[in-house]
Amino acid sequence: METEKKEKILPQRRTAVVVGGSSGIGRETALRLASRGYRVYNISRTPFKGERVQTVEADASEEGELKRAIERVGAETDGIDILVYSAGFSMAAPLEHAKSGDYRYLFEVNYFGAVEALKAAAPFLRKRGGRAVLVGSLGGDMPIPYDGFYSSSKAALVMLARESDLELRKQGVRVSALLPGGTATDFTYARRVYGEEDAKSYTPSVKKASAALANMEQGGMNPSLVAEAIVKLATKKNPATVNVAGGKNAFLRYMYKILPERVTDWFVKRKFNQR
Repeated sequence: METEKKEKILPQRRTAVVVGGSSGIGRETALRLASRGYRVYNISRTPFKGERVQTVEADASEEGELKRAIERVGAETDGIDILVYSAGFSMAAPLEHAKSGDYRYLFEVNYFGAVEALKAAAPFLRKRGGRAVLVGSLGGDMPIPYDGFYSSSKAALVMLARESDLELRKQGVRVSALLPGGTATDFTYARRVYGEEDAKSYTPSVKKASAALANMEQGGMNPSLVAEAIVKLATKKNPATVNVAGGKNAFLRYMYKILPERVTDWFVKRKFNQR
């Protein structure tokens, strides 16, 4: 009697989506996920250089584009295991002279894009009991002189992660925010810094603050270490809702929360040459 041959069922390949994965922290995260065997999709305006990650082009600032891109990936893979939102924009500008088009664009990329990505990915994450990680910043906990719109958007991103985690965890989906400090990437050089024509009398202060921020970033963490923290958070069974990348940054955030505001404001002024 012939033994019946049972068809071998291969395990389903895990899928990861990185929004803003063509450069910086997002790129390093995409590479690490690919090295762990994930099928990785980068969603950005710029294609990913390399064969290990597929690109679906979309602009995070344009309503509907992220939704279409994520739904395309979800349909192709029948589910998403990990969503990482790493798209970002920064501007150094005085509040008084900041242009509406600039700070509205910043919020479209840094915050509303994350909202759209989470909304679109939720049904596909639910299929796999997936994880979402939103890349925030320590700047969301402490003000950065003349980069207040960036800090505001990152503060909103943390609250988005906390609130959406409360909604989605009972469906098997977890959402977290990962907060890096200064990180040495080309993001520093993409920042829009207002010059004398736009900053007017604030120009000397804007220059000092943006130069100090650039030095802090370029002397900060290697993006590969931040990416490793993202992957670790995204693959935890029970991840923290808010995590900080790096022990030094975690200590800084703790001190900032327990010290009086007058002390932390003095520290910020000193750090960014605003005394």
